This record gives sequence, C-alpha cells and structure tokens, in this order.
Amino acid sequence: MFRRMLSTAAFLAAFAATAASAQIELKFATDSGDRDSPSGKALAAWAEAVKEGSNGEIDIKVFYQNELGGQLEVFDLFVAGEVDAMISWPSTSYDKRIGILNTPYMVTSWEQALEAYKPGGWANGVLNTVFNDIGLKYFGAWPEGFSGVASRGSYALDLESAKDMKVRTPPLFPFPQILEAMGYQTAAIDWGEVYTSIQTGVVDGDAGNVIYWDYEYFRDVLDYYVRTKHTFVTGNLLVNLQTYEGLSDEQKKLIEDTAIATMEAQFAAAKAEDEHYVQLAVDSGMEYFELTDEQLAPIVEKVRAEVWPQMEPDVGKDVMDLIRAEVN
Repeated sequence: MFRRMLSTAAFLAAFAATAASAQIELKFATDSGDRDSPSGKALAAWAEAVKEGSNGEIDIKVFYQNELGGQLEVFDLFVAGEVDAMISWPSTSYDKRIGILNTPYMVTSWEQALEAYKPGGWANGVLNTVFNDIGLKYFGAWPEGFSGVASRGSYALDLESAKDMKVRTPPLFPFPQILEAMGYQTAAIDWGEVYTSIQTGVVDGDAGNVIYWDYEYFRDVLDYYVRTKHTFVTGNLLVNLQTYEGLSDEQKKLIEDTAIATMEAQFAAAKAEDEHYVQLAVDSGMEYFELTDEQLAPIVEKVRAEVWPQMEPDVGKDVMDLIRAEVN
C-alpha cells in the first residue's frame, strides 16, 4: 500500500513538473461537435500535434461543443482572445463578409472546393483578409461536404413543393435568404435548440447541414434528407491573431503546418465519411434523395439571382465579381 502511494505521489509530481515546464498554455475549441464527433476528433488531433511538436513548450486545453457556451458565445471569446484556436463555423455578426463561406452554389464539386480553399486558392486569400480584420488568422477549410434539407413528415424536390414547409436555418447571414429563395419558410434557430424545435413542430426540419449532423443528433425526429447542395459546408481552421503574433517563428510554423495537415486530412476523408453517414441514415430508416443536375438547375438559377445581389452590399462587389468569374 505504501509503495503504491509513493508511486501515485511520484506520478502527480511528474505531471506537475511537466505542466510547469510548458512556457505557453493555449485553449483550442470547436463550437460544433462533441469529443467523439469528426470535428471534435480533428480538434484533439490538431492540438496534440502542436503539443508534441513544441517539445514541451506548449500545453493545450481542448474544449468541445457547449463546454464554453453556445456557438456565438464561443466566437465572442475567440475574438476577445480568451480562446486561442478553433475549428469554427463563425458568426457573421463581426463582419458580414464572413458570409462568403455560405455563398450558395459557389462551388459544386469537391475538386473546385479544394482549389478555392487551400493556401493560395482564391477563397483562401479573400477569407484571410476578412478574418485578419477582426483579429483572426485563417489557415484553411475543414470541409464536411454539400448541404441538404432534413425534414419530418414531408420533403421537397423542387421550388413548388418547398412552399408549405418551414425549416430551421443557422442564425447567420445569408442562410435564411438562401432557403427562402429555394421556396421554404424559415426560422433562424441556434444549434442547441434545433432538436426541440423539430420535435415540437416549430419547424419541419433542419436546413444547412451535411447529413452527419442530422443523422447523429436528430435522426429519431427526422424522416427525409434531400441533398440540395445549396452550400459547401465547411468549418474553418483559425487562430487568434494576437496569440499567433506572440509566438516564436518556430511556434508559428508549427501551428500553421499542423493546421494545413488537418485541412488536407479532412479533404481526403470527408467525401467518404459523408457517404458513410448517408448509408447509416438510410439504414436507420431515413429516406435519402440526391437532386440531379436537371432538378438542381432551376433552383441554382433562382438562388443565385436572388441571393447573390443581397450579399453584395455586405461581402463587397469585388468579392462577388470574383465569385462570378470563378463560377462562370
């Protein structure tokens, strides 16, 4: 017993010494996903890569969905410097130009998305400028895939069928505008209230997510998933700029290299992961629809015509002209 107590005491002393030897303590967080979710696992892996690569100079605390507050609260902490790095689905409340991430039908394939969001890509450059202005540094996308509409009781495959349905959208510009252009009635609801809103009939479903989120969190209150591809859903690998500028050149490179590695790993895995969750959803009883190019064409035309001009005053004409040039 005495020897075991010594062993425990020695372990605690060693742990304390290790923690004390770290020169810097950083907080990594995600606003969407618990520790067992793909984003939670990616966040933990990014944090571990930084910690290991720092040779004991950096210690990291990792926080998952809702552990520091709701989606908007965590982003407030991030901008304020209380959180140092995130895989984030950020709020447009600080700068509406962040809405470029949600530009409907901006990319239509995985290949186009990687070219746009990788370092040196046209979207990457624009996003770094936008995030720098609110004190953040953008490394790249953490992609999930193309969005859809998950619903209960009924579903829509065209503009006409959507008019009798009310769906939840994230409380971010321009999600409500996109779904309204697609024919739906909308309600902007925070992530933590989505399940109850569907369960109680406040809305008929959730719009704006890849199938993973709807399967994982709401499958017992959903019947259908229609892949409308209205947005390319991606988290963002970001660091607080003040934190970043306070690091040594070697530490900055470590943060950046591990962020880019996290992005590349997710692009490689995300498509297969998305297909995996489609199959799980089908196996659980959800009915899945993927719109054909012919079905999508009138929706794409209407949404671009209505939403892109609404985005221009906030995102900027130069940015929207760049998007138009890339799409065309």
